[in-house]
Amino acid sequence: MPIPRPYPNETADWRAARDELLAAEVALRAQIERVAALRRQLPTGPPLAEDYLFTQLTDDGPAPVALSELFTVGDTLVVYNLMFSPGMKQACPLCTGMLDGLDAQAEHIAQNTDLVVVASSPIERIRAFADGRGWSSLRLLSSAGTNWQRDYLAESDKGYPWPMATVFVRRATGIHLFWSSELFYASNPDGDTRHVDQLWPLWNVLDLTPEGRGAFYPQLDYGQP
Repeated sequence: MPIPRPYPNETADWRAARDELLAAEVALRAQIERVAALRRQLPTGPPLAEDYLFTQLTDDGPAPVALSELFTVGDTLVVYNLMFSPGMKQACPLCTGMLDGLDAQAEHIAQNTDLVVVASSPIERIRAFADGRGWSSLRLLSSAGTNWQRDYLAESDKGYPWPMATVFVRRATGIHLFWSSELFYASNPDGDTRHVDQLWPLWNVLDLTPEGRGAFYPQLDYGQP
């Protein structure tokens, strides 16, 4: 439906330009829905390579948990690979910025699907970092000692971690790969893969501003007292 009334003091030139942009926004919304429908229509993907044995932190200390045991809500599991390997002095600021927001949404997400965050550092190190960020709702796991990152394209050939999102589904035939953020590997002229933008409030807000994203790069600490 059309907007109910003009904004105060709007000009005809501004309204014409805004209407042109609105038409583009409507077309983008339709394209997003088409892509989402194509994603939902993917055929059954390859079966899970192995039932990876991750490490979780319990009240009794570190404990193993198999990937197959992570399905607690239904038949879908979302895994995000946090770039935080033993050789890194700190976790990736970009991953961290996204997970700062996702932690606040985790309870809502858990009503529909399972979500876990995996990194290759020891689980105690991951938990300590999460506590420092104030994360309280994300389920955190260590993949140390597994081939998880390698098998599911979440590390380079030299073992450097990559920020992949991966979705698995459980079917009568077993656990299968449903989707992963392969857009990470697709070239983009500006160098920004934007492969998990749909999970990330930061960029969606900045894209609404006249300055856009600019050269901004999230930091772990902005020097606030």
